[in-house]
Amino acid sequence: MSTAAQSAASASASARRELPGWWPLAALTLLAALLRLPTLGLQSFWYDEAFTPVHVLHQSLPDTLRAVSHTENSPPLWYLLEWVDYRLLGSGEFALRLPSALAGIAVVPVSWAIGEIAAGRRAAIAAAALVAVNPLFVWYSQEARAYGLFVFTAALSILCFLRLRERQDGARVAAFAVAGVLALLSHYFAVFMLAAMAVWLLAEPRTRRACIPALAALALAGIALLPLISAQGGHGTQWIGRWPLSERLQAIPQYFLTGNSGAPLGHGVELLIALPILGVIGLGLWRMTEPSAKSERWKQEAESRWSSAALLAIAASGVLAPIVLAVFGADYLAPRNLVAAMIPVTVLIAILGTWPRCGGVGVLLISLTAAGFLAITIDVNLSPRLQRGNWRDVAKAVSAGPGPRAISTVELGAAPLEYYLPGVHYLRPGSLITAREVFETGYRPLRPSAGAPPAPGFHLISREDIDGLLVYRFVAPTARPVSEAELRRHVITLAHPEVLVPETAAAAR
Repeated sequence: MSTAAQSAASASASARRELPGWWPLAALTLLAALLRLPTLGLQSFWYDEAFTPVHVLHQSLPDTLRAVSHTENSPPLWYLLEWVDYRLLGSGEFALRLPSALAGIAVVPVSWAIGEIAAGRRAAIAAAALVAVNPLFVWYSQEARAYGLFVFTAALSILCFLRLRERQDGARVAAFAVAGVLALLSHYFAVFMLAAMAVWLLAEPRTRRACIPALAALALAGIALLPLISAQGGHGTQWIGRWPLSERLQAIPQYFLTGNSGAPLGHGVELLIALPILGVIGLGLWRMTEPSAKSERWKQEAESRWSSAALLAIAASGVLAPIVLAVFGADYLAPRNLVAAMIPVTVLIAILGTWPRCGGVGVLLISLTAAGFLAITIDVNLSPRLQRGNWRDVAKAVSAGPGPRAISTVELGAAPLEYYLPGVHYLRPGSLITAREVFETGYRPLRPSAGAPPAPGFHLISREDIDGLLVYRFVAPTARPVSEAELRRHVITLAHPEVLVPETAAAAR
């Protein structure tokens, strides 16, 4: 090698040594922030998000907690954070989604730490990269609901579980207890993953005695939540039973591969994402179970195999236990309730792809997976067809009329329209309202009667498609009495109807 080449190589090696060891983590955390924060307020609220500021959040914390127990079906931690956020920053989309975004960004370093404890630095980098760009995790980092917090607290409990397995001291026992309680207070489905961790800790002789105080704390937290669970009584879960179980099971891998809104992308895109993941799994399992030529290396890798088995047990319990309960009648299986169980799944993929004897092929497959995830995430951030329904612009369309009006909509449109049209409220059953305009809003599939006048004297003036949401506008020459029953019967969509009117509208029983 020439002197010049030697000098260049020496300078390059020196530059690499000058980079701090944490720079990949910093870069991936920054990437996660860039994928979540700039577009945080881009999409309008959908039903669940809008329901929170309209019906749950109040100026008084006791009133908010009372609303949680009577209208929601989740533990209180996220609503406490939202209430503080609401009082400090207001009720805009960016403000109410910010806690979820911060939790989603924080999952990246936690996933790094999980991967590093389980299988070393290469696995840590791969796990953090996949979590940073996965469209499913980005989606729930941009939603004003509890799922982003659930993912973070569940990941934190997994990290504390692995640290407790490494060394059993008071600080690590307390950390696992706190993380587990936070996970339970974030989402009830945390119990399935925590149950797997508890069984694992009790089964290992070295952790059996040390884990007892932490498991007692988790049990007490679960018992303390029982009155709230009883008061909530499964509010808002009826839709789950109306969604065929076979379709929900199919949606679970689809959500992981292309995100919550990836269905319009089609099965071809799902297959493109699935192929490198299947390659990672096949290659990783082959190399992981292949006897090493060096017995010492096999012994060194034994702990990584054991940690991987623990992660597999946590993921399996988080996914399979709700499925078994659904089959036996306790059906609360919604694919989004399993989002936190996708963290151990992701870390396992990272471990398999970076297993020592997988070489460059494993790194290539992980890189292809991350690139596919990133492409879908960017597409979702930029394409209205993959985003939440644009109820913000629907509200603008139905607020443009000059005269008294009524709005019929689907159930999923009621809370967003209440949010974006302050002063609009439900029309009581049996009421009669005087209106000159009637707006019918919804989405496909449409009823055969869509476009027909909702009552005598009204005529269809316009039909507008707002990113897949439809707005029909009917106008009468003069204001006319219209009954709530007529409006409810005439909603355009094959879905449960709701009727909304401005607060100033004259209505009589």
